[in-house]
Amino acid sequence: MSTWTSQDSPPEHKISPVGWVRVALRLALLVLLFSTGLLIFLGFRATEVAFAKGRRKTSPFVVRTVCRLALIIVGLPLKVTGTPFKGAGACVANHSSWLDILVLNSADQVFFVSKAEVSDWPAIGFMARVVGTVFIRRAAKDAALQRDLFKERLGAGHRLLFFPEGTSSDGLQVLPFRSTLFAAFFSPTLKDKMYVQPVSVSYAAPSGMDPRTYGWWGDMDFAPHMLGLLALGSKGHALVTFHPALRVADYPDRKALSAACEAAVRAGHVTTPAGQSKLAWRP
Repeated sequence: MSTWTSQDSPPEHKISPVGWVRVALRLALLVLLFSTGLLIFLGFRATEVAFAKGRRKTSPFVVRTVCRLALIIVGLPLKVTGTPFKGAGACVANHSSWLDILVLNSADQVFFVSKAEVSDWPAIGFMARVVGTVFIRRAAKDAALQRDLFKERLGAGHRLLFFPEGTSSDGLQVLPFRSTLFAAFFSPTLKDKMYVQPVSVSYAAPSGMDPRTYGWWGDMDFAPHMLGLLALGSKGHALVTFHPALRVADYPDRKALSAACEAAVRAGHVTTPAGQSKLAWRP
């Protein structure tokens, strides 16, 4: 997975004494939320394994509830437009931040597709594995294995969510989509019944702050970025836009479908969402 970089330096998150109080309070609440949520999730998951042949029928609702509560604690209101597609299919979205996980899980019931390295991250990797994240390696030799894995999960009715950009950006743009992962949708067993729903994710920074405040990219460290956001007093917001789902069979190949999804996501991506003026921020 490549890393997108910018010539401009990322925004600095300077934390005031009052900000550190917010950090301490919010961190404590998040630890309590995630630890309690994990125990509840494992209880539901054990029930699914015992009585539903492992099918994830109820546990995803726990994930969605925890993510919604986490956004409240973080202080990031979520606005959703459009309607999530309920049929057999997948979602593709642009990628700006680690916050995308909380935001998209709050907006819809999905299972993320992530780079394999994430599974080895402390704490985060464990939680990602538990909630059903699909881990992939982008090496060409693994392409067939990945297609089989996607077919299995999609065939089970799981709504997989892909980030076709392959990396995150500063949140002010949508990077070119890579079409490789779209190949699985053209499997003979899936093509005629599969739909792909493009989803645009946009962030509005708090008034007067760098519009890239929520973006996380390049070699930015996770901890300082997270602490900086937890210290914020004024609120920005996240906007998720669900576009009409695209029928895979209507497109000749993965490149055509990828291009159509990219165009929809790009058209719905708002670089200055309502409430955030282009003139409000001064470097």
